[in-house]
Amino acid sequence: MARQVPARLSSDAEVRALAASSLVKLFDSLYEGAVVIDQDGRITWINDKYKALIGWNGSEPIEGRAIEEVLPNSRLRQVMETGQADLLDVLTLGRRQMVVSRIPLHGEAGNVIGALGVILYDRLQALKPIVSKFQQMQTDLATVRKQLADGRQAKYRFSQFIGASRLAVDTKELARRAAEREGAVLLLGETGTGKELLAHAIHAASRRAEGPLVSLNAAAIPEALLEAELFGVEPGAYTGAGNKSRSGKFQLADGGTLFLDEVGDMPLALQPKLLRVLQEGEVEPLGGNQLRAVNVRVIAATSRDLKAMVDAGSFRADLYYRLNVLPIRLPPLRERREDVSMLCETLLEQIAEQGGEASCTLAADGLARLIAYDWPGNVRELRNVLEQAMAQSDSRRLTGADFPMLPDIQPMAALDPTGSVVNSLEPRVRPLREAVAMAERQEILRALEATGGVKLHAAKLLGISRAQLYEKLAILGILSQETDT
Repeated sequence: MARQVPARLSSDAEVRALAASSLVKLFDSLYEGAVVIDQDGRITWINDKYKALIGWNGSEPIEGRAIEEVLPNSRLRQVMETGQADLLDVLTLGRRQMVVSRIPLHGEAGNVIGALGVILYDRLQALKPIVSKFQQMQTDLATVRKQLADGRQAKYRFSQFIGASRLAVDTKELARRAAEREGAVLLLGETGTGKELLAHAIHAASRRAEGPLVSLNAAAIPEALLEAELFGVEPGAYTGAGNKSRSGKFQLADGGTLFLDEVGDMPLALQPKLLRVLQEGEVEPLGGNQLRAVNVRVIAATSRDLKAMVDAGSFRADLYYRLNVLPIRLPPLRERREDVSMLCETLLEQIAEQGGEASCTLAADGLARLIAYDWPGNVRELRNVLEQAMAQSDSRRLTGADFPMLPDIQPMAALDPTGSVVNSLEPRVRPLREAVAMAERQEILRALEATGGVKLHAAKLLGISRAQLYEKLAILGILSQETDT
């Protein structure tokens, strides 16, 4: 008996036909269900397992029906129309959920001629170990993100910018308007006026509040490291840069706000690169050759006169105009002396709370001495002086004697703007604020004289409350040891 020679494949068509037949058998055996649709979204083949899953009784042919008639939630038609595979998804059939994969089918010309859908698992429980691991990874990632976000969120709100004076109220109003916009903000003011506090408050009230708030002090970082801190570093950018890339402050602040403090100390050589980021929204890490898009709002602050620096050539004019979109000047404390009383009350409570001790109050002469001082260090210096006084005093009520660190203040009326004694015979135009204060002082003294020093009656004559009268007595330095009767 002659040995039978196996048949040979004689054409490409036979190869493709056999491959298709083999794949169909493979799908039928490997997967819990498989279905194929044509260009019109009609079923051309479906295996028996799939029919059993959907409860098809076999009395009517299923081939030729639109896929949505058989599987209302199917996305096979979208896969066929877009040509984009959907490799992992969950399909709900009745009360059952199944993991499925959908793949577009291409013809010889490369065009999409249909789509194949297979059920990988007919029960999600089969994926429970993988799903559990994925969920744990998601939980861990969320925890890390929260920890990072907590460290990059605003610490202050507008309510913490203390002051009821017209200057304080106007400053907060400008800052609130800035929070509603997206332009760069430039905070101008002496040291200790609250620029960082206001930057945090603007971010917290803006539409970027959920994004990160990243801070960088240009004056506190050596010039050689400032570029890397701002824009990031690629491996090998310089000796000691390491073998991993490191994100800069702009990348860390993506989607949020970058508070750039002491921008007036930005080296001239770095200013063009900073300007590029502000103009183009792109950052180029140190040692890199690729630009990376960032979406960052910049709030800059400085205690220096940037306009004078522009005129002197030490600060770029184009960068100045880019930063100076929404300028806000923070007034020094000497321009809003009426806020000193409120600030002292708040600061004394904060100091006591942080030290775990009872709060102190201010006697009238103590408040008067604080109001008379010019505060070159502003609110920061005021807090420091109050801390010193609380630490050194045995009393819970601070008097003028508890502030020996402050210089003795000569009466303002006795000095001209240069500090020289004014000749009382020469006419002098007083600042309006000083003239108003003197007028108030004279009327208060007349009221006290008319009422025999009874402050309750004097307040009624003046048309103000007794509390307001006491505050004005402290501000104007009219200190009386007499008590109301």
